Amino acid sequence: MGQTIIEKILAHNTGKDVKPGDIVTVNVDRVMLDDIMIPFIVDKFHEMGFAKVWDPDKVVLIYDHLVPASQQDDTRHFRVGDAFVEQYGIKNIHRSDGICHQLMTEAGYVKPGHVVFGTDSHTTTYGCVGAFSTGIGYTEMASILGTGTLWVKVPETIKVVIDGKLPEGVMSKDVILRLIGDLGADGATYRALEFTGSAVKDMSIASRTTMANMAIEAGAKCALFTPDEKTEEYCEIKLDDFQKSLVGDPDAVYLKELHYQAEDFVPVMACPSQVDKIRNVSELEGTVIDQVFIGSCTNGRLEDLQAAAEVLKGKSVAPFVKLIVTPASRKVYEEAAACGAIKTLIEAGAIVTHPGCGLCCGRTGGILSDGERVVATNNRNFLGRMGTSKVEIYLASPRTAAACAVAGKIVSPV
Repeated sequence: MGQTIIEKILAHNTGKDVKPGDIVTVNVDRVMLDDIMIPFIVDKFHEMGFAKVWDPDKVVLIYDHLVPASQQDDTRHFRVGDAFVEQYGIKNIHRSDGICHQLMTEAGYVKPGHVVFGTDSHTTTYGCVGAFSTGIGYTEMASILGTGTLWVKVPETIKVVIDGKLPEGVMSKDVILRLIGDLGADGATYRALEFTGSAVKDMSIASRTTMANMAIEAGAKCALFTPDEKTEEYCEIKLDDFQKSLVGDPDAVYLKELHYQAEDFVPVMACPSQVDKIRNVSELEGTVIDQVFIGSCTNGRLEDLQAAAEVLKGKSVAPFVKLIVTPASRKVYEEAAACGAIKTLIEAGAIVTHPGCGLCCGRTGGILSDGERVVATNNRNFLGRMGTSKVEIYLASPRTAAACAVAGKIVSPV
């Protein structure tokens, strides 16, 4: 019997034949600790009685959510984190270099076939390069830091096939939002999403990253793309035989298969305040907005900033709208500046901030108040995420968001 991608990764890691529902103990290739969770991880690590970290070189600590500090208690997280890495010899530390999920692949920490855990739900992102990655809590992370292992249940897989060519103005954000709408917010709970098809193969790593990032919004345990020549270039590696094998077998058993024709996709939005409340942008046109946010681990990459700049070139943000742009990393910021995208965004009236999580998690400027509406490119539109519980958050692609910033209302990007 054939295997799905997740079954191949877990079988290779454990040296065992695996099937959905099996409980296996994996050897962890890399872990990511974020600044929000570090004090709780450290407390639990010491409570468990560990005297050393199993492999300091496999641990990455990233300060991104709380940088720069916007509340008094934020600096405690920095102090606790710095003390922990100094005590246990951890060298992989990023202080305001960008968002954790951008840096983990961008900086080369994650490779195809790896088993990776992080203390953030959007750790599913690294499936963009063919890694099994998923979010865990601070207790599980403390256990990994002491042992280097964790048990997981082998998930069933939903195969998503997308063939054809995406229409002009449609981005991978529109694709994943449509899928979440079709599956529902719990439609892929503890399942793997496996993406394939000609349209998927044509996608850049940045576009695949957006889709893997948002897989958790349908409840997915992980999202996986087959490594290819684009993965090799991005990860700066040559795929070995195992990594080349990470494709779903023709006779693999899937929970179900979903088939889409790329030409059928249109620009969409997730409407307040549910990620699976998906509507075509054309149905929402004319809705007045107060702010636009382009950034986050979902859509803060160079490709996203360039798409927004293309829409905004020679135009101006509506006078009553704030457009906040937050690059996903310093590297992205530098590349966007070098190619002229930052200049175009600034000339249009955008506020460009330091790289980091920023407004996505309701921090470091730009939070909104009762009755205000924001079009944002991040991954969640829950009540209270970007200000008060009476703020309306619409999730969209960078192209759509940029078009809305100019119009001062929801409009289609084409």
